[in-house]
Amino acid sequence: MLILSRKKNERLMIGDNIQISIVDIRGDQVKLGIEAPRDVKVFRQEVFEEIQMQNLEATKSSLW
Repeated sequence: MLILSRKKNERLMIGDNIQISIVDIRGDQVKLGIEAPRDVKVFRQEVFEEIQMQNLEATKSSLW
């Protein structure tokens, strides 16, 4: 895992076309801005895990 320190309004790049901006920092909460191509899906982890679980359940039910 790469760990970086960034301040408000600073950015980092992932590859050539994904940009992460630090939009705001308040206490222990950080707001991120993400610019990525439309074909790159961006999810919060808990949403991604829910999607994965639903896909797994759908796969199981289609086997019956």
